[in-house]
Parts: sequence; structure tokens; C-alpha cells
Amino acid sequence: MAHITGFKEFERELPPKAAPQERVAHNQEFVSTYTDEQLNRQAARCMDCGIPFCHSGCPLGNIIPEFNDAVHQQDWLQAYQILSSTNNFPEFTGRICPAPCESACVLSINREPVAIEEIEKHIIEIAFSKGYVAPSAPLLKSGKTVAVVGSGPAGLAAAAQLAKAGHSVTVFERDDRPGGLLRYGIPDFKLDKWVIDRRIQLLEEDGIEFRCNTEIGKDLPAAELTRTFDAVVLAGGALMARDLPIPGRELSGIHFAMDYLTQHNRRVSELPITNEPILATDRRLIVIGSGDTGSDCVGTANRQQASSVTQFALMHEPSTDRPAHAPWPSYPTVFRTSTSHEEGCHRYWGIHTKAFLGDEQGQLRAVLVTDVTWETDVLGRRIAFTEIEGSEREIPCDMVLLALGFASPQYQGLLEQLGVELDGRGNVHAPNDTYRTSLPNVFVAGDMRRGQSLVVWAISEGREAARQVDIFLTGKTALPSKNAVAMFA
Repeated sequence: MAHITGFKEFERELPPKAAPQERVAHNQEFVSTYTDEQLNRQAARCMDCGIPFCHSGCPLGNIIPEFNDAVHQQDWLQAYQILSSTNNFPEFTGRICPAPCESACVLSINREPVAIEEIEKHIIEIAFSKGYVAPSAPLLKSGKTVAVVGSGPAGLAAAAQLAKAGHSVTVFERDDRPGGLLRYGIPDFKLDKWVIDRRIQLLEEDGIEFRCNTEIGKDLPAAELTRTFDAVVLAGGALMARDLPIPGRELSGIHFAMDYLTQHNRRVSELPITNEPILATDRRLIVIGSGDTGSDCVGTANRQQASSVTQFALMHEPSTDRPAHAPWPSYPTVFRTSTSHEEGCHRYWGIHTKAFLGDEQGQLRAVLVTDVTWETDVLGRRIAFTEIEGSEREIPCDMVLLALGFASPQYQGLLEQLGVELDGRGNVHAPNDTYRTSLPNVFVAGDMRRGQSLVVWAISEGREAARQVDIFLTGKTALPSKNAVAMFA
């Protein structure tokens, strides 16, 4: 490394953010950038650690110490080449990834980890500004055609890699614009939509065709794809939201989180909304669910000027220290405060929602809750909870968002018509080494195969599935695997 003692000399530093009261007044990104000097210092913190566990912490296998070294030397072309060799969309992961690589950073054993995610974002934005990011598909085509169903991160990654291999790729998207949950699930204040549009334009310049407003299994029979394309990649995500079937669920004012976020994203993009408006303005909102989706709802409700925002978590408040069952370098469940929480949110931990309570007009007026205690094993892992006697009470509210995650892909339509084999959790079954479904020319990637997961995992799945499709179509492949070792001069 160019600055071998950097981790001793410099502390972790993140770019400044706009103040909460300022950023809730708009829906744009609010995180600033490093100065040149700050970026150089943060890259210098990367240790010459011998065994870079950050590689294994990253689902993409990003070659992190090498691109940090290139950043420190201000060799922006090499930094971009190293980063883009394993990651098709650093501009996405650099903004919205929870950075499991940082949890695996050797420096994080007893200090703050290297700011890998921010450095990654800076590399790709500098690369765009310098004109390094350009179409990469070969002029000579293979003559093979591939249909990709779904334009979320898994579908886009698969399409990008297959185009790079010389195949003709068509992406089918049921929404009116490509991007999947990147576009209609993640709020603009975390991922401005011009970032997606910029990448889609590059993919189109690579020859990838996007057919939006086309739901396979509804607008177009699934058999049409397997008949007219040499291979098909299913990347439709896990769309079936987990419900909370308790008394009062039918009351007005209870919504799935993704319906709420999708509407807001469309509203920000000045796109039409056909369903009944879901707005938190002047509402006493409760978000049930403590994950990233719940946090996104909190930030969105703050921008809609909810009268109060509360978030429920069934689990107890995590410690700020690693739990015994998640030692370094694994990704731990620890207490985290998101930027949305900074903007204002009452957080309840160890709380169980028993019923929704309504008024005579069928409108939600409160939730009935109890506090709970958790039974844990010797490592601190939660086993079962017990309600605390005498803790039952009502908490007034007039709007609830269910942010409980996603259970499985949508089976009706595409999967039902294809008749592909499912696994025990209702996901599309495909082995880790082939990504091939029970149909010979149909492959699957992302949440549709592995279940609800991270954007970085979706990109990894899309890349690996594309590699297997290329082998299927041509008998060989030059597309890299995340298990391969990349060497740079």
C-alpha cells in the first residue's frame, strides 16, 4: 500500500450531510462529497492487512484494497477498472448498500473500518466525470438471444453481462420505467432517479432493449419467451409482502410499506398515480418493522409532514457491540440510527402488535400492543418471546405501514405458466452452481431465487447467472466469477 501507516494516522470520516430540518424539505440526496484531501486520507486508512477479509464480506468479491490504493495514488482510471471488474453498478451500491465489506474490514476488529462504501461512490462518480464509463458490448454478436424478466438490480446486472458477452438482450419490465425497486421502492433522498436513468442510457447504448409496461404471464404468455429466445433469465424479485393478519386488519388506514413508497416515488417523479392516494401528511403514523424499508417509510413520512412518526420493532434494542453469535468478520445485528431516524422518529423496541382498533366509520384509531421479553440461547440468539403481563395498552394512530419484509415471488402469472420447480420457501429452485431452473433454458437470479436480500446480492446473482447462461449458449465463457482472482498490473 502507498501509505502503510495511514490507518494509524487518520480517523474514519464521512462526508457531511445536510441538517435534518433542511433535508426534510425536499426529496433529493443530501450527502455531500469528500474534498480531494479527505478522499485521499480515507483511502490511505486501508491497511496492508495480508488477508483482505473485506473481499469475502462483499457478495460481489470487490477487490477493495487495490482500488483504495489506486484512489490514494489518484490513479482514477485504474481505480475505476478495478471496481467495475466486479461491480456493474457502483453508483447504486455506493449509495444504498449496508456495506457488509466494512463489517469484515480487518481495521474494524478494534477501530472504525475503512469508509469503503463512500470511496466506491466517489470512484464511480469521478469516472463518470472523466468520461471513463462507456458502452462495452462487442460489435461482433453471438447470434444468441436472451430475455431477462425484471429490471431490478439482478436483471440489470444479468443483462449487462450478457450484452458484454455479445448476446442480444431484451429486458421485460411490468412497470412504466426500468429499475424495479431501485426506482419505485428506494426513496429519491437515498437514490436520485437520474442515477438510474444515466445507467439505463448506457445499457441501451450497449444494445440492450427495454420493453416496459409488459408483464410476462399477463400481457405476454410465458411460453412466448421460452419459444422465441435462446435463454430466459427470471429476475422478478420477491414481491409478496408479509402481512400482519390480526384483528382489525381490514380497517382503513393500514397499508403495505411498498405501496406507500411506490406512490411517493411516482409523485416525486411527477408520474400519474392510479390508486387511492396514501399520504402521511398530518397523520399519526406507526411503521411496523425495523428494517431498511421501515426506515425509508420514516424518512418519507417526515418529508410528507406527518404529525408524528413511530416505529415498532418486535426484537429488543440491539447492543452497539457485536453479539456473540456474529463475531468478526460476519455482518452483525447492532444498534443503528439511519438518516431517517435522525430526522425524527419515536422508536419502540420489544413491542408486539396484537390488534388494530377502529372507530364506527371503520377508520383506524389505535393499535393494541404489549411489551415482550425474549428467550435467548447461550450466544444471545432470540428463540421465542413472551408477553409481559400487565403491559397491554393502546397507542393512538390513524395510519399504519406494514414493513415486515417479503415472503416470496409472485407465483400467479409468469411462474405458474412456466411451471418451474419451487423450493421449500416458495422461491424458484435453482442450484448455486448453475442458476438453472427445472426448465432447460430458463435461469433465475436475485430475490426470486434466494429470497429477500440486499441490492449487492442481487447484482452478484445477476452476474453469476449471466455467466451460466453464457456457458449454456456457447459452451464456454469469458465472463468472470466472483470466485476468480483478478490480477492487475
